[in-house]
Amino acid sequence: MSPIEKTLNPAQSSALETVDRLWSTLRQETPTMEPLVVIDKTNLGELDADVAICGGTLGIFIAVALQKQGHKVILLERGKLKGREQEWNISRPELQVFLDLELLSETELDRAIATEYNPARISFHQGYELWVKDVLNIGIDPIFLLETLKNKFLEAGGTLLEYTSFNSATIHPDGVCIQGSANTTIKTRLLIDAMGHFSSLVKQARQGEKPEGVCLVVGSCAQGYTQNQSGDLIVSFTPISHQCQYFWEAFPARDGRTTYLFTYLDTHRDRFSLKFLLEEYLRLLPEYQNIEISELQFARFLFGFFPSYRQSPLQMPWDRVIAVGDSSGSQSPVSFGGFGAMLRHLKRLTFALDEALKIDALSFPDLALIQPYQPGLSATWLFQKTMSVRMDREVDPQQINQLMSGVFQTMDRLGDDVLKPFLQDVLRLDSLSKTLPLVNPKVVLPLLPQLGINSLLDWSKHFLNLALYTGLYPVGKSLENILTELPQQQQYIYHRWLDRLKYGAGLDYEA
Repeated sequence: MSPIEKTLNPAQSSALETVDRLWSTLRQETPTMEPLVVIDKTNLGELDADVAICGGTLGIFIAVALQKQGHKVILLERGKLKGREQEWNISRPELQVFLDLELLSETELDRAIATEYNPARISFHQGYELWVKDVLNIGIDPIFLLETLKNKFLEAGGTLLEYTSFNSATIHPDGVCIQGSANTTIKTRLLIDAMGHFSSLVKQARQGEKPEGVCLVVGSCAQGYTQNQSGDLIVSFTPISHQCQYFWEAFPARDGRTTYLFTYLDTHRDRFSLKFLLEEYLRLLPEYQNIEISELQFARFLFGFFPSYRQSPLQMPWDRVIAVGDSSGSQSPVSFGGFGAMLRHLKRLTFALDEALKIDALSFPDLALIQPYQPGLSATWLFQKTMSVRMDREVDPQQINQLMSGVFQTMDRLGDDVLKPFLQDVLRLDSLSKTLPLVNPKVVLPLLPQLGINSLLDWSKHFLNLALYTGLYPVGKSLENILTELPQQQQYIYHRWLDRLKYGAGLDYEA
């Protein structure tokens, strides 16, 4: 009997097989795209809502925010809208948006915090180790959070359609007609896709292209650990194996300790399965946590994969349709996306969509301004490439560990102002310009053949744009009071340009 058969129950094994088939299909085949969105040049007439949001788990954040702004919102969720048992890890300053948008009271926000710990470790095999405080050290209870937001959404007059999945959409000059399951029809001014990485709308918008990068993740939450007061943000204790580098995370949880094994790779057909990675997880977990598997009582297992695309954030190619959250690809390619990425952009999206709805700026060019090119996000792609290994390359088994160790040692020496934004997937000019000149060339030069000249030139373009955005933002901000007399459409364009500079340069980050 294999380690997985000994450890997982039948339901968990079945879920693993289901996700693994999706991962296998992505590696072996070109993704198919169904034409779910069509255009009709006749008017719809009377509408049911201002906004329809497909995807409730992250869509509820936008739904309650826009409903509170006075817009009529319908939220579709293919199952029951409820949070999972596993906490969402976040840093405390990122939670301020709930208070700023008046989505939660301080008392409710405190109740949503299930766990809090310090410090967290960063460590690399045969390399540097450091400890940090107050980074991803808050565990949010998704069950309480989503239930609270759902109730607030309904109390504000929102409409929730549970067990209603998105099937197709027809775009008209004056609105979008959505066809859902059980013969549901919704007519709305704006369709927001919050269905996540595997959204059917995203597949059509991306025209079947494969993701350039994937983060594969397996893990568990279990009781029985003797030490559970600290966490790990990113730890490696092995060299490159099976053409990838294994990284680990660990967090205290309400019902035990959560541990993850994750790695970065591409979609080459010969990449290993999630089942194999879970076997590796179970093989290495005793060494990682200094405990035998037999001493643990597993509450649940976690596994999945997170695709990322270089052309992100995604601009939907239609009028009256926009993607948010993981659907938009606005998360860093070195993160899992989800909760943290949504919170970072929640205030920006709320105000931008509110303004767009008020002046009917819902055409493709208008909505594209809400999901613009971000040099900080695009520059992160080089880091994703440095932490992955191509299938046709032979590399030093310690190459990635040596690089990561050198980079984090430099950032640690420069202080929290450099280190903490990077750990929270925010790339800033000041952090990069201080760090790069001090990294030992001996750990960088071996990477050049793997990265290639084109990747380096592409990264240089994003770095220059990062500098440009950083310099332009204070200039643009100084014009805010002067431009209040502009026509509404021009003010909308100016506000989106200012957001583009701010978020594209990581200037939204607050410690």
